[in-house]
Amino acid sequence: MNQHIANIALLVDDYDKAIEWFTETLGFSLLEDSDLGRGKRWVRVAPPGRDGTSLLLAKAASPLQDGAIGNQSGGRVFLFLHTDDFQRDHAAFQKRGVKFLEAPREEAYGTVAVFVDLYGNKWDLLQLA
Repeated sequence: MNQHIANIALLVDDYDKAIEWFTETLGFSLLEDSDLGRGKRWVRVAPPGRDGTSLLLAKAASPLQDGAIGNQSGGRVFLFLHTDDFQRDHAAFQKRGVKFLEAPREEAYGTVAVFVDLYGNKWDLLQLA
């Protein structure tokens, strides 16, 4: 059996604003932006490097979804961005205005710092030991 998670839906309030932030601020690639009609789009972004899971930027379509933007995990770290060079990426993200909630720290599993995306979702930037 061969399975993998292809996409993770991330609720956003505006497709273009989200695309701009993920591509220009985090340096992700825009993999797809397809018009599905009636104001709905299929938008996928992913970090550079290995093929793998992408983020599906999903525009909120109900009051319940609007209320979950920026808090899809109830306030805990939601997504984990692994890197092969923590110092490089941490410095680049800071230069481009990414808000880190803490200073980098060394853990048994690697170097990590929590940052937030443009909506307030918490991410770990992580270089494994």
